[in-house]
Amino acid sequence: MKQKTKDGILYGIMILATGIILATLLWILFYIVSNGIGSINFAFIFSPGNEKGIFAMIVTTAWLVAVSLAIALPVGIITALFLNEYSKNTRPVRFLRLAIETLAGIPSILYGLFGLLFFSRIMGLGQSILSGALTLSIMILPVIIRTTEESLKAIPVSFREGSLALGATKWQTIYHVIIPASLPGILTASILAVGRVVGEAAPVLLTVGIAKNLPSSIFQSGRTLTIHLYYLTKEAIHQDDFQIAFATATILVIFVILVNASTRFIASRFTAKLEQ
Repeated sequence: MKQKTKDGILYGIMILATGIILATLLWILFYIVSNGIGSINFAFIFSPGNEKGIFAMIVTTAWLVAVSLAIALPVGIITALFLNEYSKNTRPVRFLRLAIETLAGIPSILYGLFGLLFFSRIMGLGQSILSGALTLSIMILPVIIRTTEESLKAIPVSFREGSLALGATKWQTIYHVIIPASLPGILTASILAVGRVVGEAAPVLLTVGIAKNLPSSIFQSGRTLTIHLYYLTKEAIHQDDFQIAFATATILVIFVILVNASTRFIASRFTAKLEQ
């Protein structure tokens, strides 16, 4: 068989695989949205006093995402900068990389148990948004560190050499050259972290709780959209209950899509400015 024919077959297989993935995604989105869009209205989304509304869950989810990123993003970026720009292949660095890989492989329920025992009980935070955010920030650290480090590795060495040759210090080079050039990768890490925070259930259930109240601070308990969707599905009896569950799932999907789209838009704007 000629090489050109082999290349054509492999290319066709890749196109087919891509089509299957895209079709599966679109089918799932269509199934969820088509079953839930009819139950979505203003009261369902924005009324905190409505028993079937989800405004409190949206606020809890937004609080959890914001606080988790505020804790994990700086730590993850600084760690990635250290590993890529300063560290050598020493034993402590190898141990640090092993610890990061281990954190990435730990089941989420173990994070939940740790957060429940340490943050909620030992530190006295109870079941609260802060307790859940601290737990989830540990979970998303490996994602942020590895994605940011890969974006730092992709920056050409000439960027660093040119900055240092002009008299800039190493920190000035990192702050004014390396970090701006790696912003698209950092934003990608943020997208992945947001998806992880929004989609988690077990650690959130143990550390944040299931209260339907509208939280006024991060020291209060609450219920995220994911946990609310779980309980709606678990307790659903009539068709109306399933429609509310699908409506909640639709809002959750829209929330994730909006976050991803806005983050990618910001990343593309930064990339365009860097290319000018």
